[in-house]
Amino acid sequence: MAEAVRHDKTARQLRLLSDALDSGRLGPVRRLINTLAPAEIGNLLESLPPDRRMVVWGLVDAEDDGEVLVHVGDEVRESLIADMDPDELVAAVEDLDIDDLADLVEDLPEAVTGQILQSMDRENRERLEQALSYEEDTAGRLMNPDVVTVRADTTVDVVLRFLRLRGELPENTDHLYVVNRRHQLLGWVALQKLVTSEPGVPINKLIDDELTAIHAAESAESVARQFSDHDWVSAPVVDEGNVLLGRITIDDVVDIIREQAEHQALGAAGLDEDEDLFSPVKRAVRGRIVWLGVNLATAFLAAAVIGRFEATIEKIVALAVLMPIVAGIGGNAGMQVLTLMVRGLALGQVGASNAGVLLWKEVRVALINGLLIGGFVGLVAFAWFQDWLLGVVITAALVINFSCAALAGVLVPLAMKRADVDPAVAGGVVVTAVTDVVGFFSFLGLATVILLR
Repeated sequence: MAEAVRHDKTARQLRLLSDALDSGRLGPVRRLINTLAPAEIGNLLESLPPDRRMVVWGLVDAEDDGEVLVHVGDEVRESLIADMDPDELVAAVEDLDIDDLADLVEDLPEAVTGQILQSMDRENRERLEQALSYEEDTAGRLMNPDVVTVRADTTVDVVLRFLRLRGELPENTDHLYVVNRRHQLLGWVALQKLVTSEPGVPINKLIDDELTAIHAAESAESVARQFSDHDWVSAPVVDEGNVLLGRITIDDVVDIIREQAEHQALGAAGLDEDEDLFSPVKRAVRGRIVWLGVNLATAFLAAAVIGRFEATIEKIVALAVLMPIVAGIGGNAGMQVLTLMVRGLALGQVGASNAGVLLWKEVRVALINGLLIGGFVGLVAFAWFQDWLLGVVITAALVINFSCAALAGVLVPLAMKRADVDPAVAGGVVVTAVTDVVGFFSFLGLATVILLR
């Protein structure tokens, strides 16, 4: 429901923006743009063709430029950065949080990166270099090093005075982190507990040490899963020596979840989630042709199987009418299982310990569905072509294809995960190829044996 409201809002904003641009009056465009949050501006920019995008980008308040760059895909960001001079870029990104800057800095020209590093103080420069030392999509790259730490041997009133002197807290601060002299994490204290405790209570009496910290090398998927499991607003990030490095906040995790959803949805069609909706034709062709080529190869494989039974099809024309049913419904059955597996693997719910049980369950589901759907299709085939043996053949073929679809739907993503290949991207092609080949081979092979004996 919330997603639908968001989409309606974007569509309405896009319509208003287009009307204002069509009128040639940039004043209303500027006013509309500068009432939006940076993420909303980024979404609108991605919705505009390149010529209009650049007009609108030139009207965005300079103070929002950096945040907007964080909230657009790689291709759109590349085009926006290309339209800015070095001084504009430095001014746009110099006030970003370290975690956001780490996301952007590798997309910037080297000269601009050098200027940014020179403009930073030593502490922030070291923080940025530390963030960049971790691989992409790890907790180390997601974390923000701006944390509030206290010592266990202080009291509540001392900490409250410290906070008042500090003036402001980082966004989404719900805990203070308790560290020792070596900056190792001892635990954390909820702000709610801090402000409701007596002034003389020692901090070590309020420490919560049951929550687990996130290791800097953990994957973004693992981070998102832990936030979902524990309903965290923020969580500390530590290194191998339990030294506190920073924290991850819920706004970063929402971005991870959205990116994962886009990756799965677009990856299944062989598309890059960072592809610009209005990318140049040559780039779009280059990005899609490989995937289409793989699909073409699997189609030729299925065609080769059909070609082996050319004589059978010539004698029994009804087979050509029914073949799409066998392959199509088998492919859908395989994709159902594959979708469940990809989701289970992403959530860490599927592994070596339960794969066998899951496989047996899916095979039984496939056998039952194959008998039900196959029996129905067999009756339709009998009523249509007045041949009860043809009904038996297509029923048997569907049972076989459903069973193979279940096997492929479970085993293919497990094998890909083991080979470090993303099953969300490549799994669909392999499973569909299996169901097409098995479906055609079983249907036409059984028809040859039974109907032409």
